[in-house]
Amino acid sequence: MTTPNYSIYCESTADMPESFFKDHDVRYVCFHYLLDGELYPDDLGKTMPFKEFYRRIEEGAMPSTSAVNAGEYIEAWTPALEDGKDILHISFSSGLSSSYETAVETGIMLKEKYPDQKIVVIDSLGASSGYGLLVSRAAELRDQGYTLEQLAQWVEDNRLDVHHWFFSTDLSSYLRGGRISHASAFVGTMLNICPLLNMNSEGKLIPQSKIRSKKKAITAIVERMAEHAKNGSAYDGLCYISNSNCYDDARAVADLIEKTFPDIRKPILINTVGTVVGAHTGPGTVALFFEGDKRTH
Repeated sequence: MTTPNYSIYCESTADMPESFFKDHDVRYVCFHYLLDGELYPDDLGKTMPFKEFYRRIEEGAMPSTSAVNAGEYIEAWTPALEDGKDILHISFSSGLSSSYETAVETGIMLKEKYPDQKIVVIDSLGASSGYGLLVSRAAELRDQGYTLEQLAQWVEDNRLDVHHWFFSTDLSSYLRGGRISHASAFVGTMLNICPLLNMNSEGKLIPQSKIRSKKKAITAIVERMAEHAKNGSAYDGLCYISNSNCYDDARAVADLIEKTFPDIRKPILINTVGTVVGAHTGPGTVALFFEGDKRTH
């Protein structure tokens, strides 16, 4: 089989471990975050370990984030272009960031210098390890011999099949970020409310329901998977879970999924919500990702 002459790129907000990028020959470009006046790269927890990041948020720090700029895309893509390779860049959701638009504009600029190379940028309409799941599937298909054009079309056609469901047991970051009021945070905490959210067809996070108790939230998120997963309880595809400093909750979700979906591809990968996505969710968030029916709203 001929090795495809293109490189797959994405961004650090795919929230996958370093080993994934090495094993699958996928390159990533870092977002950044500002914490207590200092700028850090979103580099998979290397510069700042995830536990320290979430500890500082719990102690009151309020990080802000910034997307990849054109110069950073140029720096990342140029070595591959210089080697004569084409580029397929799968971008973080345009519903959450300007990174897609910047990547498209950068690709147009670089085409002037590398007119014989192809630079294709696709909006994942995804985030965290759901975005990572899409990149993972793309890497599998590249290794099966898909051309750049075939793979780009597959990503376009299938990106909305990746479902993203989230629940949170800690409302403090929602309060500090202005997404809920003090009154809502107080009542929600008193009643042990866990918001359940998903990502819509525009790549934006949408609140779906307020669930009382973590135990019920774990059940509810797996019920959403049963409702939407391809082939229902016979689902045999990939399933990723990410968590922001609440591994035990993520493990509980994984255990219930393994009981509900006996044919699922194992092991279920449990990742950490990275520093950029985690700057907005805060600690206490569990996110579930799988392939299912097309997100239509």
